[in-house]
Amino acid sequence: MRELSPLHAASSADLPYRFDDLDAAMEAAGLDALVATSKHNVRYLLGGYQFIFFSAMDAIGQSRYLPAFVYVRGKPDRTGYFANKMEIHEHKVAPFWVPEFRPDHWGSVDTMTSVGAHLQACGVASGRIGFEAGFMPKDGFDALAEALPQASPVDASMMLTRLRMIKSKPELDLLREATARISASMQATILASGEGSSKHEIIERLRQEETKRELAFEYCLLTLGDSHVRAGSGQAWKKGEVLSIDSGGNLHGYIGDICRMGVLGEPDAELVDILAEVDAVQQAAFACIGPGQTGAAMIAAGEAELRRGANARHNDFFAHGMGLISHEAPFLMTNHPVAYEGIDAERPFEPGMVLSVETTMQHPSRGYIKLEDTVIITDDGHELFGADNRGWIISSGADG
Repeated sequence: MRELSPLHAASSADLPYRFDDLDAAMEAAGLDALVATSKHNVRYLLGGYQFIFFSAMDAIGQSRYLPAFVYVRGKPDRTGYFANKMEIHEHKVAPFWVPEFRPDHWGSVDTMTSVGAHLQACGVASGRIGFEAGFMPKDGFDALAEALPQASPVDASMMLTRLRMIKSKPELDLLREATARISASMQATILASGEGSSKHEIIERLRQEETKRELAFEYCLLTLGDSHVRAGSGQAWKKGEVLSIDSGGNLHGYIGDICRMGVLGEPDAELVDILAEVDAVQQAAFACIGPGQTGAAMIAAGEAELRRGANARHNDFFAHGMGLISHEAPFLMTNHPVAYEGIDAERPFEPGMVLSVETTMQHPSRGYIKLEDTVIITDDGHELFGADNRGWIISSGADG
């Protein structure tokens, strides 16, 4: 297993973005300052750091953890990180690069009050302040508004998503390794499961396999047999049935997301043909992924191949961006199946973009058949992460 350390910027030179790019994005959005409060964007803007105590929760005492990364356009020397009091220990182990490190806070109100005072001192009390509308609690927002009564709040969520869209090499290395570890975890889980294994047991086995490979387990969507229900239950795997296993595993903040297929015993000819039909759609889409090509062309190629299949009426194609969160830019499809617009469908692909490409067949008698793959755009084409185990993974039968 390849060892990859967490990203942790020791200086601004180690960041996955450049201040010039952040300044340009803020100028285009008309922002004088930025206050980022989501854990994923704070992690990105700091250069890889996340406080481990709050990795799986936010609530504490009478308030919540609210980290705040504050940046004033054109003034990187005034960049601040407003942290929880306990984060002083993190600073002692690996000092933060930010000029203003303020581990003086406990909850959302005191954090945003300090952020407001800092922006006042930076001379942007009446400017346009970017914030993350979906990740700012009301009490924190009210505290910031009280501290900066002349300021104009502007939602900067899309700007930050755009900033993260092109991944750096260290980010791609983490995504590649995360995907490889998920693939290995899925194979181990399927091979160790057998007749009588329940969905609950299989999901728990996958959690243990991913944890053993130093992934933070995110989720497992699992089907067995002819069911299309992707949730845990006491349903047991039976001889000849298929298993669909779709999981996201997190490696130092970056999410791998793939789906692989298992079968209990040798697949029959129909199953071989069905998975080949699903894979043909994937391959048609892959052929249209590369610099200068577009999501629209990729989608058209995948859907054209889908319509040629014998089970087209049961089949579906989807693609979305991946990275620190699932479903980030580029946004390629509209309301299918999630509620956003495919605003990047006509945008040419660029090296460093990361896509999740998935084809799903809800077969009426054989069940839920799906392949999902992570693909990055490279300088001369694309690279498929976790490319192994894309055929039927065959369990011998006995619960292992």
